[in-house]
Amino acid sequence: MGDDGSQSCPGMLYLVSTPIGNLKDISLRALEVLQAADLIAAEDTRRTRVLLQHYDIATPTTSYFDHNKERKLPQLLAKLCSGKTVALVSDAGTPGISDPAFRIVRECIVNDIQIEALPGATAFVPAVVLSGLPTDRFVFEGFLPVKKGRRKRLEELQGEVRTIVLYESPHRITRTLRDLETFLGDRQAAIARELTKKFEQVLRGSLSDLLQESMARKLKGEFVVVVAGKPK
Repeated sequence: MGDDGSQSCPGMLYLVSTPIGNLKDISLRALEVLQAADLIAAEDTRRTRVLLQHYDIATPTTSYFDHNKERKLPQLLAKLCSGKTVALVSDAGTPGISDPAFRIVRECIVNDIQIEALPGATAFVPAVVLSGLPTDRFVFEGFLPVKKGRRKRLEELQGEVRTIVLYESPHRITRTLRDLETFLGDRQAAIARELTKKFEQVLRGSLSDLLQESMARKLKGEFVVVVAGKPK
C-alpha cells in the first residue's frame, strides 16, 4: 500500500547502466534485465539498438528523452501500473546522471512503484581517477548552462576547494576551457575524451595548456573535464 493508503502499482522499474563506449562494459545482470523486461525506455533508441543487437536482445524499445518526457512519462507510468517491467537506459552510462531519468524515478516513488538501480558504467568516475587530481573529495557539476545562468555557475565554482568535474560536448569544449581559466584562474586540469573507446585520450596540464591544445587540434568526442579545486 502507498503512504496515503492507495494500492501500490505492481510494475517494476529498472535503471540499467549501459556501456559508455566499449560494448563489453556491461554486467551480466544488466543483460538479464534487458532481456526479461517488457519494455526498454531509451534516451536514444538508435544507440540502444546497437547494444541490443550486439547481445541478440529483442525486447521492444520506446524513446524517453528530455524533449518528450512530458508526453512519455504518463505512458510509462501506465505500463508500470499495469504490472509491466520497464528497463530505463540512457545514451550511455548510468540513467539519472545529466539526463531526465530523475523525473520518472520521482514519479515512481510518489506512486509507490518499485525501483532498482543496477550499478555499472559512468563516465566521470574513470575520468576523475585518470586525471591525477585529488579524488578524496570532488563535486560533479554535469553540464554548465549554455546561456542563462552560466556566469553565475562559474562564479559559484570560484571558491570550490574540491576537485570539480564537468561534462562537455565537442563543439563547446574550447569555450568551456576558456571560461574556466577566466573565472577560476590557470589551475591544473585534465580532459578525458572517448573513454573506453579505440581513441581514448586523457590530456593533463594547466587550463591554459589544455585550451591551446583544444584550439590547435579541434578535439572531438564527448568530454569529461576535471579541474583542481581552489588552493587552500
